[in-house]
Amino acid sequence: MTTSLALSLCLSLGLLAVVAAAEQADLVVHNGKVVTVDAEFRIAQALAVKGERIVAVGSDAEVIKLAGPATQRIDLQGKTVLPGLIDSHSHPLDGAMFEFDHEVPNMETIADVLAYVKARAAVVPEGEWIGLSQVFITRLREQRFPTRAELDAAAPKHPVAFRTGPDASVNSLALKLSGIDRDFKVIDGKPGVVELDPKTGEPTGILRSCTRYLKQSGGGKPATDADRAARLRALLAAYNAVGITSVTDREAGEAELAAYLRLKEKGELTCRVFLTRYVDAQAPIEKAEAAILAAAKHPLHAYDNLLWLRGIKIYLDGGMLTGSAYMLKPWGVSAIYGITDPAYRGMLFVPPDRLHQIARTTLANGLQLTAHCVGDGAVTALVDAYEKVNREFPVRDKRPCLSHANFMTPEAIAKMKEIGVVADLQPAWLWLDGATLRKHFGDERLAFFQPYKTLFEQGVVVGGGSDHMQKLARRRAINPYDPFLGIWTALTRQPRWTDQPLHPEQRISREQAIRLYTINNAFLTFEEKQKGSLEAGKLADFIVLKQDVLTCPLDAVRDIEVESTWLGGRRVHPRL
Repeated sequence: MTTSLALSLCLSLGLLAVVAAAEQADLVVHNGKVVTVDAEFRIAQALAVKGERIVAVGSDAEVIKLAGPATQRIDLQGKTVLPGLIDSHSHPLDGAMFEFDHEVPNMETIADVLAYVKARAAVVPEGEWIGLSQVFITRLREQRFPTRAELDAAAPKHPVAFRTGPDASVNSLALKLSGIDRDFKVIDGKPGVVELDPKTGEPTGILRSCTRYLKQSGGGKPATDADRAARLRALLAAYNAVGITSVTDREAGEAELAAYLRLKEKGELTCRVFLTRYVDAQAPIEKAEAAILAAAKHPLHAYDNLLWLRGIKIYLDGGMLTGSAYMLKPWGVSAIYGITDPAYRGMLFVPPDRLHQIARTTLANGLQLTAHCVGDGAVTALVDAYEKVNREFPVRDKRPCLSHANFMTPEAIAKMKEIGVVADLQPAWLWLDGATLRKHFGDERLAFFQPYKTLFEQGVVVGGGSDHMQKLARRRAINPYDPFLGIWTALTRQPRWTDQPLHPEQRISREQAIRLYTINNAFLTFEEKQKGSLEAGKLADFIVLKQDVLTCPLDAVRDIEVESTWLGGRRVHPRL
């Protein structure tokens, strides 16, 4: 053989070796039950990964052909694989930092609340504020606010604010320091009600959507950027441990953006994050629109599968957990919520003309709008605003969104289907709060409370989320971020503290419940071609389960454990 021929042959063989190596997978998982969550919900045996993408899904025989000497092979031994789970609504940095100053015990009774206030009064200097947030009255056994008198007795020398989202119950010193008495009036043009005792005319201590008037000062030890980064890493690791590989931050401000960017730059961001920027819809309209346009011009608005800003979030009404969601019919006088006005319908924060203007500006500038809208009155108002914009230009491809949307109506659902409105719901709220809601509203008014079956039948895309905002642990968190608890709730519709399911005709199948936390949530963030199912070309985000979610006993679904979690073909749980 001539020297030139030998050289040519060596070069050819070398090129073939390079090509073969390029086609070899980096990772092959096989001998499993791979639930693809594709359009047909097919079950495969194996999948192969190259880089951060899936290159093949199929039988063991088909996929193992892609393995080479350097390929990592994992024998699943029959275990079930799902796409990485997605949470459609979370507040990760808030959740991570909540107990940075001191641990806050879980509370199930008024006695628990008062014991915490007394304990804080023993260590907080006299005259300084004691605050407690998001211990919702629907989740207390007594199903009511702590009274002004109870808070006075627990901490007579401290102003106390028991806050539940937009509402609060405060003690006498808090009212005095804030200048809130029987003659107090809300005169700033924003919503707000100070509940008055119908017998005495004095404030009861319950404030509806006007906690802005509290002269509450901060406290606790200051946090550094390093502190925030460390705690956010720990929280994302906790998300990974229950199978979450993507989240939507539903109220991202500058602190959140900076914290995520720091982790991303260090290669420590173990969940993909879709950012929804908060805008104050009650600010002057010029300021609100300027904030929307600034988000559209932000560098993070350019697509990145790890960190992407494409959403705007506003608040439209109050909450069902506190008695201020905006309803089509009056709430009714209620000892649970401390409501004394029989005509009270809740709080609507944004009038229709302003809501339409914000929706139009947001959607016209390539951003997705969502609003906190809990009551059926707020849901109707937001869907009507989207319908009005749709008459000006099509909104379906903009995927306008509802957040929470617990109380729906058949009319609102029909309009959502017609124009392409999507929604992110929190199934675990049905488990946590269903018994209290039934006690107050009765079954009839809850007929379209989180109506999952109707939404699936109508082809309205909805995703499952948590609204996680406090604490790190899987079941200790407020609200619990465990997606398997959410899946179980959608399957059973079983509230705690009762043996009666809540409108069981709205139950969905295991396939549909899995879609809530996978492909549907990917659709909500415009990424159904990138993730949400296990198909060739998509990001290799997947989880391996210790139990089979498709065949295990129904009540075992809520306690399913995750053996390993993979983000872009890289194992993020358990950490190496």
